[in-house]
Amino acid sequence: MINIPEEIQNFLKEEFSKLPHKVKLLYFTQAFECPPCQYTHGLLNEIVKFSEKIILEIYDFQKDIEKVKQYKIDKIPAIVVEGVKDYGIRFFGVPSGYEFNSLIEDIIDVSRGSTDLSEETKKVLKKLTKPVHIQVFISLTCPYCPLAVRMAHKLAIENDFIRGDMIESAEFPYLINKYDVFGVPKVIINEDIRFESALPEPLFVEKVMEVERK
Repeated sequence: MINIPEEIQNFLKEEFSKLPHKVKLLYFTQAFECPPCQYTHGLLNEIVKFSEKIILEIYDFQKDIEKVKQYKIDKIPAIVVEGVKDYGIRFFGVPSGYEFNSLIEDIIDVSRGSTDLSEETKKVLKKLTKPVHIQVFISLTCPYCPLAVRMAHKLAIENDFIRGDMIESAEFPYLINKYDVFGVPKVIINEDIRFESALPEPLFVEKVMEVERK
């Protein structure tokens, strides 16, 4: 069982009472859950207690092949935050530590179906015509990582061409080696556009729009 401090419980009750639409948390795990999977499962079980509008669906990574393919899940534990549609928001690894806030804020945005991105950013994103896959490598003790994660997820909410992944570095060492992750947050866009740090909104969007010029 995960113990959420009373102060945070009160905050969740207040914020989730305002959710306008239902949100599904699609959790991908396996029959014999690894420690990170067990913790993630427990955390999600606690979160859904705070609102009837938050629904947890659990899928087996080995058995539920169609769902795995549909949501492009290639590693676990994995969470999809889905509203009236699949916005392309993914968490790979435990969304705890500083990333707990990312998950909560994503739930709120997905329920609303909108973000606080600037009108200029939304205007620029309308020019996007190619698929964009943003991977944000994080550490649970990194205070700047949620800024990059949230930016990737906000962009995914605002544009159907974009998919944003949070990837907890410690749980996927083979990806750390593949992408030469020496510091976090590290952002990989479509494999070849890479940068470290949580860039301000205009600069982050500029990096995303580089995809159009390739």
